[in-house]
Amino acid sequence: MLEGPILAVSRQTSLTSGIPGATKRYSFAKIKEPIEVPGLLDLQRDSFAWLIGAPEWRAKKQAESEEGARITSGLEDILEELSPIEDYSGNMSLTLSEPRFDDVKNTIDEAKDKDINYSAPLYVTAEFTNAMSGEIKSQTVFIGDFPMMTDKGTFIINGTERVIVSQLVRSPGVYFDESIDKSTERPLHSVKVIPSRGAWLEFDIDKRDTVGVRIDRKRRQPVTVLLKALGLSTQDITDRFGFSELMMSTLEHDGVANTDEALLEIYRKQRPGESPTRDSAQALLDNSFFNPKRYDLAKVGRYKVNRKLGLGGGSTTGEHTLTEEDILTTIEYLVRMHAGERTMESPDGTELMITTDDIDHFGNRRLRTVGELVQNQVRVGLSRMERVVRERMTTQDAESITPTSLINVRPVSAAIREFFGTSQLSQFMDQNNSLSGLTHKRRLSALGPGGLSRERAGLDVRDVHASHYGRMCPIETPEGPNIGLIGSLASYARVNPFGFIETPYRRVEDGQATDVVDYLTADEEDRHIVAQANTKMDSEGRFVEDTVEVRMKGGNVEVVPASEVDYMDVSPRQMVSVATAMIPFLEHDDANRALMGANMQRQAVPLLRNEAPFVGTGMELRAAHDAGDVVIARRSGVVETVCADFITTLGDDGQRDTFLLRKFERTNQGTCYNQKPLVEAGDRIEEGQTLADGPGTENGEMALGRNLLVAFMPWEGHNYEDAIILNQRIVEEDVLTSIHIEEHEIDARDTKLGPEEITRDIPNASEDILADLDERGIVRIGADVRDGDILVGKVTPKGETELTPEERLLRAIFGEKAREVRDTSMKVPHGETGKVIGVRVFSREDDDDLAPGVNQMVRVYVAQKRKIQDGDKLSGRHGNKGVVGKILPAEDMPFLPDGTPVDIILNTHGVPRRMNIGQVLEIHLGMLAKSGWKVDPESQDPAIKAMLETLPEDLYDVPADSRVATPVFDGTTNEELSGLMRSSRPNRDGDQMVNEFGKSTLIDGRTGEPFQQPISVGYMYMLKLHHLVDEKIHARSTGPYSMITQQPLGGKAQFGGQRFGEMEVWAMQAYGAAYTLQELLTIKSDDVVGRVKVYEAIVKGDNIPDPGIPESFKVLLKELQSLCLNVEVLSADGTPVDLGADDDDLDQANASLGINLSRDERFDADAV
Repeated sequence: MLEGPILAVSRQTSLTSGIPGATKRYSFAKIKEPIEVPGLLDLQRDSFAWLIGAPEWRAKKQAESEEGARITSGLEDILEELSPIEDYSGNMSLTLSEPRFDDVKNTIDEAKDKDINYSAPLYVTAEFTNAMSGEIKSQTVFIGDFPMMTDKGTFIINGTERVIVSQLVRSPGVYFDESIDKSTERPLHSVKVIPSRGAWLEFDIDKRDTVGVRIDRKRRQPVTVLLKALGLSTQDITDRFGFSELMMSTLEHDGVANTDEALLEIYRKQRPGESPTRDSAQALLDNSFFNPKRYDLAKVGRYKVNRKLGLGGGSTTGEHTLTEEDILTTIEYLVRMHAGERTMESPDGTELMITTDDIDHFGNRRLRTVGELVQNQVRVGLSRMERVVRERMTTQDAESITPTSLINVRPVSAAIREFFGTSQLSQFMDQNNSLSGLTHKRRLSALGPGGLSRERAGLDVRDVHASHYGRMCPIETPEGPNIGLIGSLASYARVNPFGFIETPYRRVEDGQATDVVDYLTADEEDRHIVAQANTKMDSEGRFVEDTVEVRMKGGNVEVVPASEVDYMDVSPRQMVSVATAMIPFLEHDDANRALMGANMQRQAVPLLRNEAPFVGTGMELRAAHDAGDVVIARRSGVVETVCADFITTLGDDGQRDTFLLRKFERTNQGTCYNQKPLVEAGDRIEEGQTLADGPGTENGEMALGRNLLVAFMPWEGHNYEDAIILNQRIVEEDVLTSIHIEEHEIDARDTKLGPEEITRDIPNASEDILADLDERGIVRIGADVRDGDILVGKVTPKGETELTPEERLLRAIFGEKAREVRDTSMKVPHGETGKVIGVRVFSREDDDDLAPGVNQMVRVYVAQKRKIQDGDKLSGRHGNKGVVGKILPAEDMPFLPDGTPVDIILNTHGVPRRMNIGQVLEIHLGMLAKSGWKVDPESQDPAIKAMLETLPEDLYDVPADSRVATPVFDGTTNEELSGLMRSSRPNRDGDQMVNEFGKSTLIDGRTGEPFQQPISVGYMYMLKLHHLVDEKIHARSTGPYSMITQQPLGGKAQFGGQRFGEMEVWAMQAYGAAYTLQELLTIKSDDVVGRVKVYEAIVKGDNIPDPGIPESFKVLLKELQSLCLNVEVLSADGTPVDLGADDDDLDQANASLGINLSRDERFDADAV
């Protein structure tokens, strides 16, 4: 939880945040925000704190709740729900209570290093009661190691960092629906009662005007059958539903006379083929809806049912199973809705509006956060354990039973392990940069167990809904098949105890905005009239105009008198997520491109030198602070010592804090995680101040890219189709250079023929090859390695053939011959180079915990510095992505009148059709931030006069090289930009580099001639994305082949070849290139003998021999022979061809060459 005020972009201060020591950012915001952005990781942290009952969570809840109120954690709730576990006779019972945790076993770093879980042991108190003897035995029972959440909201499972994504699901409750019958075009109504756990109950009215019921999606039957089975007589039904002709006609034709007949009828429909008895039918109905073990509405389901049906005053109190009153009121609501009534009297006497429900409304969709997801999994494990306990109660001697002898904890720990390891919602954390990790933790997914599937999800559920406003970002969602199913939590949103997403609104009373902020769910919001955050107000907070544009129920926009407004938005950016809120001039971008911009920021690679954007939105500081990758001071004080590895501070309270910095670590995505100190020894620091930068941050602000000087112009066709032209300076000065770290792992195992050995003594390896290996056979730190170099030497025993009697005699005389071993060393994979920066050795001798059969394991970390090059992908923040097409020498680039060459040339065609005009405005404001500006308040220039009406006073004089903030929907206006262009500071020669339209006369670097037209020039923030050409480029001469077809494998990972498919063959045939085609289909593919002979011919300089018979032809023959067809291949003169003879040729060719080109995929490409 963050401490101290952390205000986002606000007019309360000229800075953009209350975080001490933050970089000054000049903000164009006009709107005062009454509250700060809530903790961006609270979604994860608060949920897990509730699950385990963390002390801070308990203290917070006790402060919020009434005195004496009982507060229970998620684990306590489950144990109460499960207890007591009784045996079948009811004589013995086992109660579980008081879950508690010991200290965590390993630190986070140890868990990552040793590939284990970051977890704490969980204990519960188990109490066994024997009712016959009155004996009570109590013991503390170890349940298992429970994965714990780190401070950053992640889990460490098997040494890797993972995130549990929150799941969006349909809330339990009662849902009314209306559909149009295709044949009669009459409206038909239905209702579903959906529990959290248990059978669905559905009522509907069909086109014959009968009211029916379906239990657990089985066959439909008259609703009166169910009512009679519940014990209602015909008279009771008539008294309750006499107003409805539908119910009366259904009652007449239901065909059952009493409760017993009704129960048997339901049993026949539910269990066709079984002979019913009255008791079994009664048990079936009771278990379906009235047994808490089988049916659970959950607290949220009871709340929704009570709210919808007007029961219990809309409170959460009441049974978590269905009641008779629930069913009767639901049926009454349905028949009144079908009759066209708009209101009805609820059972508690209030008037109830009759409406259908929109299933996509956020009042009907809730979040299962990490705590609830893990709780459900623990529940599954405990229910499995419950069965075992019951069985043991009956089989063991009652006198000798103890709680530990009854409990088998394996099902619980297995359920937890299965969830964290394999669930669709437990995901490998996206650590590409700080923002991607933060966004991953705030992700909302409609997929996963109990959710939707990609195939079944229609357009309605994916679409943006009015109730998403302020709750889920309408912009940030994936582009592929998951579009609309995966979203991101909005900046100000929070989750209430029921799992519904709330968003804050500022209360308005009589046209006056107060500082009181209420968090509303989507349901509550529908009852109010809400004004926008940018509604004009005077200094007192009163609306300036008499009528105000507002949002009504369903997202309809209307104009109403100011006195009718109930609430207003707290901030213009409350509707968007963190990543979207970091796009400047978002209001000028088309939504499709803004979506790409938000997503591509997550793909940006942290660079060697980070640089915060000239043009930000004010969200950069808060995002970096909450992401947890920067080091934050815990208390005010003084910095004692600073070095590359740690920072020590002495607090004003005398407490000393040591912060260890993480240096050049590999992230999940292979990017470099490195922290650098920002403070110096002796510096005064405040609580909450940033002490060290993380990857992709600068001075505590998110810094994912670099500010580059951009010109918008076509250039010789080299930037056609979104290609990008770069200045050679960017390469030489490492402007867009990033570090990538790869991890290589090898283990030495016990084999049938003996143990493998990690050694420097490798057969047939020259001293040159072994030069960088130490005496253990492991590469030294600091060695430069390239593909094919040995990282760890390893030998594996070779299988020995049966010895002849003569050899056995010689061996008996002369002793044991040196055993044959083969080289299975770990080599640098094809196409990789770099410097070894770390080695970790784990050995069974050192008591390291290794997998069975593994004696030793070695990990080698290789770092690679990747400069920007042709084929790498770059992007701005507006979805303006492109691939580097050409890198020009600085002297050939167009340059400004003062001689400054531009860094990057983008094509003008990339702007108009895509409608992401934000990028053009960004370069204008970027140029202003670089040059600075000074406004003359006395100026008579109309453009400057128009600007002064809205420009804040502290922005009249801004120095060069400043940082500015233009918050989304509340940023720089066109008038302000235009006026500032006229007021920009000149350079040292007294010249303004750009005119009032943001354009400059550029000069061609090759000819020295100015271009014909002025060109838009300015600074744009460019990101280097993870799609690097180094990871995609691939070539092969020989390599592994498929075992069956003998054709080369496919894909870079398998070191495969390029597929020459059916259509490519047609192209060759069309050109009549018969010999080329024959070569492609035989010796370059699966002519096993031919390809060896060709290799030999190339090595010896001979002519290429004729191709032989491809292996795929032999496979075809074998397939035909397997169908009992006698197939023979005849030569031109009619003699049969022996296809088996080729194998002898192959052996001879291999032997003469000493090579094996026919290896299959069992052997790795690098091992040959």
